[in-house]
Amino acid sequence: MLPAHIIFDLDGTLIDSAGAILASYRTAFAACGLAPARSIDADIVGPPIDETLRLLAGDDDPALIGRLAAAFRQSYDNGGLLETAAYPGADELLATLREAGRALHIATNKRIHPTRLILDHLGWSACFDTVYALDLFSPELPGKAAMLGRLLADRRIEAARAIYVGDRIEDGVAAEASGLPFIAAAWGYGAPRAAAMAARWREAATPRELGQMLLEQAVTPPTAPW
Repeated sequence: MLPAHIIFDLDGTLIDSAGAILASYRTAFAACGLAPARSIDADIVGPPIDETLRLLAGDDDPALIGRLAAAFRQSYDNGGLLETAAYPGADELLATLREAGRALHIATNKRIHPTRLILDHLGWSACFDTVYALDLFSPELPGKAAMLGRLLADRRIEAARAIYVGDRIEDGVAAEASGLPFIAAAWGYGAPRAAAMAARWREAATPRELGQMLLEQAVTPPTAPW
């Protein structure tokens, strides 16, 4: 059946936030007087802040990660996020899906505060029925699989009537853990290589192609082959 509920990842799927995020990571390390242990490039965009900071710092000391996270948030939340742009075709994709009567949702690793600010900035706040982030809940959810499961339960959505769209292998794994079909956004930062794609996952080359898939081609849950 065609999915009635479409759940989107955000960074690397609907928005190109790499420039703003990377600039704020660099600012955070400079503000703390530290040099990153590895290069700050687009490969790090996607995971939660603390996980990324542990990778960049080469250290998991909670006090250090806390200082870096505070410096990142200070930079990003106070203007840095406004450099975020929608991917070409994303506006049209969302408008087309809404006009077709699809319910749209966000499930992102990004914190809920900047997520809402970015949706407002792009004029997308009214597009989404639900916006979920790991830190929307207390205690914070442990990962995307838990977040997707919570969204489905809270909204009383049958997994067979929904689909998740993301740009990373981790997104596909989380979708499967929640019983959801998955489409990979090939234009994203972490777009999975063909060899790493599960046989039943699908891939869209552009937002336009994604819209056609979502409106014209039936999907099946991951317990059955595509």
